[in-house]
Amino acid sequence: MPVFTVHEPPQRSTKAVPDPERIVFVREGFSFWAFLFAALWMARYRMWLVLLLYLVIAGGVEIALRFAGVGAVGIGLGGFAIALLVGMEASTLRRFALRQRGFRDIGIASGEDLEDAERRFFDSWVRAAAEKRGAPPAASGAASVPPVPPVSQSYPSDIVGLFPEAGANR
Repeated sequence: MPVFTVHEPPQRSTKAVPDPERIVFVREGFSFWAFLFAALWMARYRMWLVLLLYLVIAGGVEIALRFAGVGAVGIGLGGFAIALLVGMEASTLRRFALRQRGFRDIGIASGEDLEDAERRFFDSWVRAAAEKRGAPPAASGAASVPPVPPVSQSYPSDIVGLFPEAGANR
């Protein structure tokens, strides 16, 4: 099941409540379109700094390979490696660009697709807001979905890999 990170835009001075239409969901995992059309993909998401760095690095690698006397196959493999790296790190690059624009990470959502993840996230978001106010949450026709836990910004230092404690009994 796909996992999405949820990012809230910076607050506008005229609004006290965040606008749900501006919340961004970033899918985790490999991005085929970023792999295939890296520069166009970066431009589509307005990642100008990332695009500039990509062009400088890709151009620098190609120039260095040509200067080293590497043939066309080697230069093509270098370009393929860079494209593969961009495809694998696409979600990280998007989160970086959103953070640079003032967005803040507010949670994680999962679902069969983007629409399902949005429905689950906003259902738990509305429930949490209603509980803060002390009002009962609005009844919905959909099945009950457990709330999405907030993203923790600090991680316990005693956890290593899958083991909760060093030397713990299994």
